[in-house]
Amino acid sequence: MDYNQYLTKAMQWAKEAGDVTLRYFRNPELKSVTKQNDFDVLTEADKAAERIIMDNIRREFPSHSILSEESGTTTVCDSEWLWVIDPLDGTTNFKQGLPVYSISIALQHNGETVAGVVYAPYLGEMFHAAKGSGAFLNGHRLHCGQNDRLSTMVVATGMPYDRDRHPDNNLDNIARVSMQVRGIRRMGSAAIDLAYTAAGYFDAYWELNLNLWDIAAGALMVQEAGGEVESIRSDRNHSIMAGSRTSLNVFRPLIK
Repeated sequence: MDYNQYLTKAMQWAKEAGDVTLRYFRNPELKSVTKQNDFDVLTEADKAAERIIMDNIRREFPSHSILSEESGTTTVCDSEWLWVIDPLDGTTNFKQGLPVYSISIALQHNGETVAGVVYAPYLGEMFHAAKGSGAFLNGHRLHCGQNDRLSTMVVATGMPYDRDRHPDNNLDNIARVSMQVRGIRRMGSAAIDLAYTAAGYFDAYWELNLNLWDIAAGALMVQEAGGEVESIRSDRNHSIMAGSRTSLNVFRPLIK
């Protein structure tokens, strides 16, 4: 099956949603609320971007189901297709005026991700991938890095929103890894972390307790760029590690 037709649509929608977020970005009158706690922010830009993407899906593919971070699941009976959306990944960055945020759109067919887009509007970076067709940044083919020297690795991670309450909050891993690698980066957008891993900008990435909308598109990009995405927790939701097999063979033993 040719999934590029869906990918083309997703890229268009991501661009439309990204253009809307730029109208809100660094606007002192931006409205926001907190969700689970003070660490978890929602802005009016999140909702505006989500409306654009969901309206496009419903118009183009009314028989498809949708899972979106802000609106939950919209299920169409017996649908084999599921769109997985994070309309603004990196909301804390966005609210602070930091340009590292993204729109993430993925399409799953019978539970397998077959197309994905991660678009960073301010940076002008459009990452995209379709199953069996490779991963790309603005049309240029991506390949995961093949670094096998721990001391020269630059890796990325994040921390869960419940880090103040859950003892498995990744801080022990961060302390351990920081002593062994050249650098750790905490970008604030899991979708961008995965896309940058696909591009080889990061040698590896790991994070705990993510949601499907955080990783669906980016994980496909890593895989289509020749890398691997694997689970690192059996008891927590979407705790993953990503990178090339070469890099993960060296990096994996650090993560507990």
